[in-house]
Amino acid sequence: MLFNSIDFAVFLPLVFLIYWFATQGNIKKQNILLVVASYIFYGWWDWRFLSLIFFSTVVDFLIGRRLGKESNHRKRKGLLLLSLIVNLGFLGFFKYYNFFLDNFIAAFSFFGQDFTASSLKVILPVGISFYTFQTLSYSIDVYRKKMEPTKSFLVFSAFVSFFPQLVAGPIERATHLLPQFVKKRKFEYGQAVDGLRQILWGFFKKIIIADSCAPIVNDIFNNSGDYSGSTLLVGAILFAFQIYGDFSGYSDIAIGTARLFGFDLKQNFAFPYFSRDISEFWRRWHISLSTWFRDYLYIPLGGSKGGKWLTIRNVFIIFIVSGFWHGANWTFIAWGTLHALLYLPLLVLNRNRANLGVVAENSLFPSFREVFSMLFTFAMVVLAWVFFRADTIGHAVDYIARIASPSLLSVPETPKGMLNLLRVVLFPVVFILIEWAGRKDQYALETLGFGWHPYIRRAFYFILALVILLFSGTEEAFIYFQF
Repeated sequence: MLFNSIDFAVFLPLVFLIYWFATQGNIKKQNILLVVASYIFYGWWDWRFLSLIFFSTVVDFLIGRRLGKESNHRKRKGLLLLSLIVNLGFLGFFKYYNFFLDNFIAAFSFFGQDFTASSLKVILPVGISFYTFQTLSYSIDVYRKKMEPTKSFLVFSAFVSFFPQLVAGPIERATHLLPQFVKKRKFEYGQAVDGLRQILWGFFKKIIIADSCAPIVNDIFNNSGDYSGSTLLVGAILFAFQIYGDFSGYSDIAIGTARLFGFDLKQNFAFPYFSRDISEFWRRWHISLSTWFRDYLYIPLGGSKGGKWLTIRNVFIIFIVSGFWHGANWTFIAWGTLHALLYLPLLVLNRNRANLGVVAENSLFPSFREVFSMLFTFAMVVLAWVFFRADTIGHAVDYIARIASPSLLSVPETPKGMLNLLRVVLFPVVFILIEWAGRKDQYALETLGFGWHPYIRRAFYFILALVILLFSGTEEAFIYFQF
């Protein structure tokens, strides 16, 4: 079920009303409703894969219970290994089977050997990368004795399948989200209004920014050989807006929706395009994934404690694995590798933690140095996004080469019609200004306008909602559903 669908517009209010008015504040009834609602939400896409979520839930619940009782270190390690094999095995089969098979065949062909094997028409379950990592966080943290295993299968099922963040995150840690299912939840008007504000901003990002850029980006990337370098540059920049608006928009809707039910989810994006270097960008982009890799892969590998060369190795592993997590294509691995190369100078010069605060924290306007740093970082990010969006590495290289050609100095082609021009020029400018004004908060509208007259603030929200309704078109799927 898509957030930006009529189905969800009916589903959410219905679940909300039953949750707060029919359960009478009973935690068990609320959790049962959330599990049922979550399975309906996911099954709306393809009910067959509900069995996959259920099986993963059963396996990790039983392993967690066993880990809580087992003291033998060798047996505990074996239980954790079983969880890893089951979860990563499912992920590997559905997401990477054909990738490895095709590359295996290509390797044989390269050495002049004939090898044939049939690829499978594997349907990738929506959100499998997200809920797999979420359940793994539980098994690993119980193994590390950072938390006690839950004794309630209902509570664990609600944690695994919680519909707001089930298919595209944020990837929640068990230590943060799971305890919230055992605490009594009381409706708070202020929390609900705050959730609605974040949902509103999430829809603005998705429908007005991402969906407006999508058709133009698709046309430019699919026909890159027909366009000038300047137009290709515009396409790359618009894709940067598209993927940010799409993914962070989903996160905002998910976090806001969870807040309607009395839950707190972690911030997943912290205005990443205002970053002053690549290191800061990765502290602000897809935070739940970045911190997951940091805690469960980077630190176990040794982190930064094994000397400079080992640190560099670990950084490259993290970025390459992060790229591979996004999909079974060499373009994603190239994207991750490129970010590792961009990060490397900061690491070598010990500048990877130089920008920890908010840009222009005590000023309305950034300094010239901050402007230059943000523009340079954004340019590097856009360059890397070309690999992320391109069909093949060759396509990405050709795309960038065409940007670097003399046609870069030509006038780029503009979208036909004033309406399209409005959507891809004016709205992104308004979007940037609003994001800049709210850059110190969890999301752009969290406190923006609180100093205004109430009527003006409400009119502002009304205008945003009206723009979303006027410019909403077809139900476009979220980009990260494929991951």
